[in-house]
Amino acid sequence: MEIRHFTTRNGTGMDFSAVGLGTAPIGDLYAKLDEKTAIATVEQAVASGVRIFDTSPHYGNGLAEARLGSGLRHAARKDVLVSTKIGRIMNPMGRPAAEKKDVYSPGFAGGFPHVPRFDYSYDGAMRSIEHSLLRMGLDRLDIVLIHDCDVWTHGKDDVDRRFKEAMDGAYVALDKLRSEKVIGGIGVGINEADMCVKFARAGDFDVTMMAGRYSLLVQTGLEEFLPLAVEKKIGVMLAGVYNSGILAVGAVPGARFDYAPASPEIMERVRKIEAICTAHGTTIRKAALQFSMAHPAVVSVVLGGVTPAEVVANVADAAATVPAGVWSDLKAAGLLNAAAPTPTK
Repeated sequence: MEIRHFTTRNGTGMDFSAVGLGTAPIGDLYAKLDEKTAIATVEQAVASGVRIFDTSPHYGNGLAEARLGSGLRHAARKDVLVSTKIGRIMNPMGRPAAEKKDVYSPGFAGGFPHVPRFDYSYDGAMRSIEHSLLRMGLDRLDIVLIHDCDVWTHGKDDVDRRFKEAMDGAYVALDKLRSEKVIGGIGVGINEADMCVKFARAGDFDVTMMAGRYSLLVQTGLEEFLPLAVEKKIGVMLAGVYNSGILAVGAVPGARFDYAPASPEIMERVRKIEAICTAHGTTIRKAALQFSMAHPAVVSVVLGGVTPAEVVANVADAAATVPAGVWSDLKAAGLLNAAAPTPTK
């Protein structure tokens, strides 16, 4: 698999695989999973050359971290990059808070019976990192991201307060750990392009995980954030490049777009993209992945998977060649931003 070398602010060299493994699905995102299969999925990723593994305490309230740690148990630590996040602390004896009606962050079908609370403070970041290391059975982390500090998660009324809390607290803690080389790189993991810009301008970050904002369907990250990332030498890990599934499966009944059933308008747009891909002898899934990999700011496209076979398919799609005519036809049809970089192979 293609390896993309990146150097963080503290001089740590990192070799990212072009495709990484995102572990939200093995945290029981949409369904409760078989434990052995989930762990085997991680092991298959290692065997397939995947080097970057991204997780979070949020994914199944710690379950994904635990399964990831089990899957990496026999991997050479020097051969993998482990990225996790801060922003939520798990309480094994708490009671769930009432759900807010103005946010869109998804829940999980299963996971550990632990109750999360948001905490972007200095002490909260330190405590979260300690908990993550314990859950995964690791003695160090390569990347730590400030997680879900956006409107998607907190709502319009609370996001500014949470942003200030994160920059005054968690960022200071992560910057200290980075300067001491306890952590190789620090960044943010969020669902909104404008918040990616806000964080990039407010602090000195190494990496950003942007979810769902740069794909064949959505390119809101193209105009401001991605050029800013190139300028500031921020490595971008793209997540959600299938927009919750529809770009992987196509416009089929029940297809999801950004965690919800796709609207008729989105379904029709996807049908048009599919038709162009089919005319050129390729699939929308391959086109979606290859498009996302092509931007010069991107160090890895992080894909989920719940079976070893899915990992094998992801790696194969990353190595595929999509005919150049797909990109020109998509742009000519107004289905792709004319300024978007496209693959040259």
